[in-house]
Amino acid sequence: MPRWFTALFWTSIALAAVVVGLSTWDAFTARPPEPDPALKRTVKIVRDQWGVPHISGKTDADVAYGIAIAQAQDDFRDLEESLAAVRGRAGAISGEDGAKFDFVGHLLDANAVAEKGYASLSPATRALVEAYAQGLNDYARKNAREVRLQGLFPVTGRDIVAGFALRSPFFFGLDRPLSALLDDRLPPRDAGPADERGSNAFAVAGRRSADGTTRLILNSHQPWEGAVAWWEMVVHSDAGWDFAGVNFTGAPFGLMGHNKVLGWTNTVNRPDLIDVYKLVLDDSGKRYRLDGQWRDLEQRRVWLRVKYGPLVLPIPRTVYRSVHGPVIKNALGAFAIRFAGIGEVGQVEHYYRLNKARDFADWQAIMATQGVPATNFIYADAKGHIGMFHNALFPARAPGFDWRGVLPGDTSKALWTAYLPWSANPHVIDPAAGWVANANNTPFLSTAPANELKRSDFSEDMGIETQITNRAMRYQARFAQLGNQQISREQLLSIKYDKGYDRAGWAGRWWDEVLALDTKGRPDLQKAQALIRQWDFTLDCQGAADTLVALAFAQHARFAYLQKPVPNARAGLEDAVAGLTRHFGRLDPPLGDFQRLRRGKVDLPLCGGPDALRAMIGDISADGRRVGNNGDGYIMLVEWTAAGQVKSESVHHFGAAATRPQSPHYNDQSPLFAAERFKPVTFPAKPAG
Repeated sequence: MPRWFTALFWTSIALAAVVVGLSTWDAFTARPPEPDPALKRTVKIVRDQWGVPHISGKTDADVAYGIAIAQAQDDFRDLEESLAAVRGRAGAISGEDGAKFDFVGHLLDANAVAEKGYASLSPATRALVEAYAQGLNDYARKNAREVRLQGLFPVTGRDIVAGFALRSPFFFGLDRPLSALLDDRLPPRDAGPADERGSNAFAVAGRRSADGTTRLILNSHQPWEGAVAWWEMVVHSDAGWDFAGVNFTGAPFGLMGHNKVLGWTNTVNRPDLIDVYKLVLDDSGKRYRLDGQWRDLEQRRVWLRVKYGPLVLPIPRTVYRSVHGPVIKNALGAFAIRFAGIGEVGQVEHYYRLNKARDFADWQAIMATQGVPATNFIYADAKGHIGMFHNALFPARAPGFDWRGVLPGDTSKALWTAYLPWSANPHVIDPAAGWVANANNTPFLSTAPANELKRSDFSEDMGIETQITNRAMRYQARFAQLGNQQISREQLLSIKYDKGYDRAGWAGRWWDEVLALDTKGRPDLQKAQALIRQWDFTLDCQGAADTLVALAFAQHARFAYLQKPVPNARAGLEDAVAGLTRHFGRLDPPLGDFQRLRRGKVDLPLCGGPDALRAMIGDISADGRRVGNNGDGYIMLVEWTAAGQVKSESVHHFGAAATRPQSPHYNDQSPLFAAERFKPVTFPAKPAG
């Protein structure tokens, strides 16, 4: 818990006798929402044999209403928690952890951003988010026993938009400077995620495929549970919305997938899109200096309602804001944060329009509106076009500043107010090699070397990432092995499921360090070294050293991905040897016995490992097994034949019923996922009747 939170909590405890009335407010306020008889929806939800909802409606808004109903049926728990965070009431459900989200929501002023930007959305988009909110309200009214936080409903379209404003900047690393500043530390100089999350994406043009088929693989790595776990759907409206793919709780449309003529997937990128400014305050601490003039520091008192046992205690907190953006005061001074897309809600419009894009030109025109502040887009379509787009809202920064460090907050010369056009972003379109890919790596490693972009063509002030993951090195090597031959479906899937590690990358450096360790007097470590010396640099569940390696280099993989100094290899080796000896009585148990997929009564072996293209990340359970919870999750293969006909297959790591253990679809796809197989996607959905 941050120090500021601890202090305020105990202050509130001292006032508990005064605020008992407030503490019970969340449990006894507003009644469940009443339906609006004027809002009738023509929608039908039909689930396939895997429980995936096929949602059809007369209008797009009808479909959005159905998405809300189906999503609530599968995962009302995470929906409610997401909405509570938007409303500043997550602490009333989740205690201290939820209160942190509430504080950030107040700091970013997400609700005010949504309110201000709502009118800028098209009438069709506003109708969509309002219908989605209506679906959530109707579900909550009809299923009142599931509602944990009374007074949360009814929600509005503005709440849905605020959810995007709140969540978006964390996908390109806002949590890192925020966490540092709240802990009285300077922010890191590098951009990127705060934890080990990744994605893979591949597209192969029909002219390079053995059968003339254009293929797109969606393989975005997200946590396997929670508000940002993938949820699958297929939709149809009589107004021309046909889409198959996935979204997160709180989204009234697909975030990645395909329609009849085109599709895309995303991988998280990490360009430098966040700037931190050191403010100069006057003696009162209430004004800051800018261009020689003193300005009032905006401040607002907020209350974080935090659940402790049966009580919900109000904890006061002050949030500050300057012209730069939200401000955090700590032991080092006052720091303002400015990030790409600050104060904007265009991504709601952007994603909705992408769902209905008609061709490559239309799709690119939508992308050029720059509604999505950051994330790579990998594209393919029925005409055989492919592309890798390093999408980001790059600030138009003035030269002469250290944009990676803390910036001076007293001069407007360092305060950017505009962005570079989308055409300035790195992108590779229809390369001669006939393929593009990304695995959270620099955009200058997106296709065959002869077709790559040049780093020197882009300004250093853009802060374009230089990261090269093991996954990127592996797909480069695997495609290179194919030479100029046509790429078959099986070969592409073999690359996607690759479990190897590049000898020239961090895994090779770890291997060298382990084998160089002085293990005199430690026969157990000497035995481990001998086993690791035999390792073939794959975690395919075939080698005797696979489990020992997967366990021993896990922290190396994590720190390499986060671009942090890697930990000492000896400690990881010692911990791995001790754990395997304690739980297995040997150093060479099969990897499939150690690495498991567990969900309800399902308990299955998993191959692969951290930062492999078959990425497996998890936590060690009480019985010494690593249980998967991140990495490879939802996967979709989209194919357009030479004649332009589309079909797709997909697999989810668990199933459609995200938080419904009683449902047969709680874990029915897990055997397919563990076996690296797919299920068919029935597309398009049938019209509502």
